[in-house]
Amino acid sequence: MLNHLDIFATIVEQKSLNKAAQSLNITQPALSRKIGQLEDQLGVLLFDRKGKRLELTRIGYICYETALDMRKLEEKLLHTIAKYHSSGISSIKIGASLTTLQSTLPDLIALYTKDYPEIDIKALTGKTHEIVSMVKDKKVDLGLVASRIDQSELTCVPLFDDHLTLVLPTGHSWCSRETIDIEDLQQLPMILFSKGTWYRILMDELFQRYSVSPDVKMEIDSFEAIIRLVSTCNAATLLPKSYLRQTLLENNGLVLRDVKELRNTTRTTSLIFNESTALNASTLMWIEKAKRHYASPSNI
Repeated sequence: MLNHLDIFATIVEQKSLNKAAQSLNITQPALSRKIGQLEDQLGVLLFDRKGKRLELTRIGYICYETALDMRKLEEKLLHTIAKYHSSGISSIKIGASLTTLQSTLPDLIALYTKDYPEIDIKALTGKTHEIVSMVKDKKVDLGLVASRIDQSELTCVPLFDDHLTLVLPTGHSWCSRETIDIEDLQQLPMILFSKGTWYRILMDELFQRYSVSPDVKMEIDSFEAIIRLVSTCNAATLLPKSYLRQTLLENNGLVLRDVKELRNTTRTTSLIFNESTALNASTLMWIEKAKRHYASPSNI
């Protein structure tokens, strides 16, 4: 019932069965069945169903408040157990794809070590399919990838959606343009990710769809190297929006410009773990902290 209550709370917070299903990485019919099972167990209706709209019943509000209390108790329990284990220096081994290693993992490590400074965190990197294999083979406790993974042996916890955005040096002639379309990137001097990387695959698919051929000056694997070289070479680049914190832009003299077609380059950053692995309290707390952190839009 605890799991069903948490699922119920997610529906209330997402205000949509479809959005909740995406957040929980299950199908909408399966989600509807779980809520039906919870209502049968409790013997009450949690929602008034008005067409496609769901409105909480009076008892539904009470159940939602209880679900929040249960979440807090669970987190408190995991927090206590993780602290107990940390006295013996627990560890978490994470496999991170190159993209997430540079854009997401540092934030998650900072978030976790703030409360658990003694936890030993180890990280291995590789391409997404390599991280998936590491998780399957139990070489790491968790995987962090810029993709949704749908494989029977694995549990996938989506954290947030992201898309590419155009990055320009502050002195670039395009900074003052009112609008920029994807066709404008034709022959634009650019620094891009190396071929074969996930984001470069997205870029190449987009360029092919709109018959656009930028003038690619450099192809690089490193986020940091691209950031440094954009201003030096007075070139443009495409980077995932989640990586581009305001301080990073200001420190490197960069600006973002919206290109509506780039919103179609959506990727979902997810945590994955092996369903057959008994996760320790430290790892479970990592998952909970990550989920709670990215539930707030301001943290994406």
